[in-house]
Amino acid sequence: RTKIREDVTEVLERLPSQMKVIRYVRPIWACRACQAIAQAPAPDLPIMKGYAGPGLISWIAISKYCDGLPLYRLSGMLAREGVEIERAVMADWMGHVAWWIDPIVELIASHVMGAGVIHADDTPIKALAPGRGSTVTGRLWNYVVDQRAWYGQYAPAALFRYSPDRKGERPQEHLATYKGFLHADAYAGYKELYASTIDGLPRITHVACMAHARRYFFDAFEETKSPVAAEALSRISALYAIEAEINGKTVDVRLSERQSRAVPLLSQMKTWLEGERQRLSRKTTVGKAINYSLARWDALTRYTTDGRLAIDNNVAERALRTVAVTRKSYLFLGSDEGGRRAAAIYSIVESARLNGLDPHAYLADIIDKMAKGWPRSRLTELLPWQWKAAVEREATDHAPISSAA
Repeated sequence: RTKIREDVTEVLERLPSQMKVIRYVRPIWACRACQAIAQAPAPDLPIMKGYAGPGLISWIAISKYCDGLPLYRLSGMLAREGVEIERAVMADWMGHVAWWIDPIVELIASHVMGAGVIHADDTPIKALAPGRGSTVTGRLWNYVVDQRAWYGQYAPAALFRYSPDRKGERPQEHLATYKGFLHADAYAGYKELYASTIDGLPRITHVACMAHARRYFFDAFEETKSPVAAEALSRISALYAIEAEINGKTVDVRLSERQSRAVPLLSQMKTWLEGERQRLSRKTTVGKAINYSLARWDALTRYTTDGRLAIDNNVAERALRTVAVTRKSYLFLGSDEGGRRAAAIYSIVESARLNGLDPHAYLADIIDKMAKGWPRSRLTELLPWQWKAAVEREATDHAPISSAA
């Protein structure tokens, strides 16, 4: 027979995950001549005298803080594979994870606070109140750097911080060393940050979010079908169309396009809004939407003065999606300390995702390296934007040397 061709059928199949026990056998040797006893040192593990490897610990952390699987579900999943691990044990492991990654998180914090432009937002999260038998509403704050829209050289990163409340002093503590532009919503707690310094210039300059302004008009239109709200949405849509065209352009091009195209539209929009405000009651939903925009007009239009700035704060809001999804599953944090642990792990997970890494592989590797005594002088190599290069160098250094033919 002569083969004419062949047909190939591909079927995507899933193999069950495997749990395995790795045994480190360390013989004890005795020398009869010198009466000495020797044994290889015990392996360096993430948890002293524990039986969890970095891969298992990382899988639990990512499953909870990235995929939204609470610990009791993970315990049940492992039980079906014949491995019994109590939820309390897993919770203790998460404490060890936070401890190991804390130096990396603080390096991420220094990196974020050193950027000239950051995005900030916060979201509520429930936490148990010790001794009260109930929960309180804490906050997770995030501070994000992402310059990919204009090909900036500063690596993207996300820093999360936890607080048991939403007092204005919290972001003031988080941003105590920061200088530059801050994309944020209209939360009153930020106002102290925008106050003038001794030399008369603000340490932090507010950049308001056009998406928030649009949301007010959108809600007003959904409720009343107001033609004024529809007109406002149309004008804002024209501004976003410009942004879509200049996304990925250089800073100079973005600034030039905004100055020539967006500034005139914004000027016309302001005049129109001021006229509508005189005509409409400020107690209506449309009137409130107009007043919201005009009260923050300078901050809303500040993005047109610098090509590095964004028209909205969606960068920070996207970084909070993981929190929004996962908190629905585990309902509440066990304590304020659990909140700080969660913030540290979220910082690692989101920073890894922003840099195109697999969060599980990245977290497992840095936990393993830290447990084996990674030198503090080389901690920067474990940052998400440098980790891949460090792994490649390590693979090259340990590659076998081929002999010449």
